[in-house]
Amino acid sequence: MANNQVDIKFPKGGLFFIILAVLGIIIVSKSAVTIGSGERGVLYKMFGGVVTDQPPLDEGFNLVMPWNKVFKYNVRQQELFEKKMAVLSSNGLEIQLDASVLYQAKDETVALLHQTRGEHYLQSVIIPAIRSATRSVVGRYTPEQLYSTKRDAIQTEIFEETKKILDPQYIQLNSVLVRDVTLPPTIKEAIERKLKQEQESLEYEFRLVTAKKEAEKVRIEAQGKADANRILSASLNDKILQDKGIEATVKLSESPNSKVIVIGSGKSGMPIILGNQ
Repeated sequence: MANNQVDIKFPKGGLFFIILAVLGIIIVSKSAVTIGSGERGVLYKMFGGVVTDQPPLDEGFNLVMPWNKVFKYNVRQQELFEKKMAVLSSNGLEIQLDASVLYQAKDETVALLHQTRGEHYLQSVIIPAIRSATRSVVGRYTPEQLYSTKRDAIQTEIFEETKKILDPQYIQLNSVLVRDVTLPPTIKEAIERKLKQEQESLEYEFRLVTAKKEAEKVRIEAQGKADANRILSASLNDKILQDKGIEATVKLSESPNSKVIVIGSGKSGMPIILGNQ
């Protein structure tokens, strides 16, 4: 029994074009690079190294030579949360501090960042920078200042010192937020007692000042009344009183009510008015 065989024949030169097409597909697939949203691509040429004199590859579809490489970098704002950083205060007590660091790679210098610091710049640059700046700043303050009055100032100083370290290394620092400061329990209790006593003292002083001001107000009002009475008494002599009496008599005499006026019978010759109805 004869075996049935299928004889597949390619057109003359067809195999060459198939191989060429396959190679073309492989080359295109190796050359196509898609940059995601919020990312930039740093081009590394096999012959030339990192491309720093051209803008990085933008979002979307990009074609590069298959023997070159593209390193993708997130250029959005990112957060580093440093929890329980152990630092020493000015008097040598250990403080634990929680902080959030908001940072991002710069679009225009992301290639230089890759060339000088690499993809792991968070571990090699940012974390050491924030820890060093925090230790330096916290070491200038007492636990009481860290816990109460100076937290905003400390936050600002940590930001400024960290920024000085990161700016030359092509990393943009947006903010440093101090979330919590943890003191040893005994120190925290002592500070809280002191703050409570200071608050009570301030309230007592406020009440004293208020009472003193009120007493001063009463004294001034009484002095004013006494001065007014003294001035009035000094100005009321017999002549003035007699003139005022005459004026009053004239006005009463013009009144339609029946009355009897005795002229010159009162003390100092002032009229006496009788029968006023």
